Amino acid sequence: MRAAARCALALAAALVLLALAATAALAQVPPEAARYRQALLRAAHAQWGLQAPVAALAAQVHQESAWNPQAVSRVGARGLAQFMPATARWWCGREAIAPEDCLPHNPAWALRAMVGYDKFLFDRAPPRLGAFDRLWLALRGYNGGEAHWRAEGAATGLSEPTRAQIDAACGSARRAALHCRENLGYPARILQVLQARYAGWGPVWTEAAP
Repeated sequence: MRAAARCALALAAALVLLALAATAALAQVPPEAARYRQALLRAAHAQWGLQAPVAALAAQVHQESAWNPQAVSRVGARGLAQFMPATARWWCGREAIAPEDCLPHNPAWALRAMVGYDKFLFDRAPPRLGAFDRLWLALRGYNGGEAHWRAEGAATGLSEPTRAQIDAACGSARRAALHCRENLGYPARILQVLQARYAGWGPVWTEAAP
């Protein structure tokens, strides 16, 4: 077989493998996600700009509710973004949203609120950290409360702890150690596992991000 023919066959095989990989990745995205894609993109770009971490935000909805707007958790969290009633009321009060318009089960409300709350938490993370680490901490705050990781950062005794050092201090302050597996696993699953499935939706933020 000539070298050119071998190269052509190798290229064809590589393209088949890529197509299979892409198909497998798409198969892991719930079909319901497509219904809410444009609403998520609008909310993300409006509040984060064109470089919004769209893939991570989509992965977060995947993690929270698997794109089911009627989802209700065993502790009472509701909707696509799984807002607890108290958190929803606080967010609506902060954003001057009337109580009758504070609707966690409404997909448009839920996506706007999740994206906005994430941006709020991201902006409050230490600017000296890279974008990926700030998003990681924002997700930890969304899942388990910002005050917890801040107290753990202070517990390190360091004036400028890294994100890894803050994570390592989980359970050393206000949070009971038994909750650390969930709280640390939350950003890890979103950013390191699920985010890649939504790479076709927008920018993927990685640890290489500035």
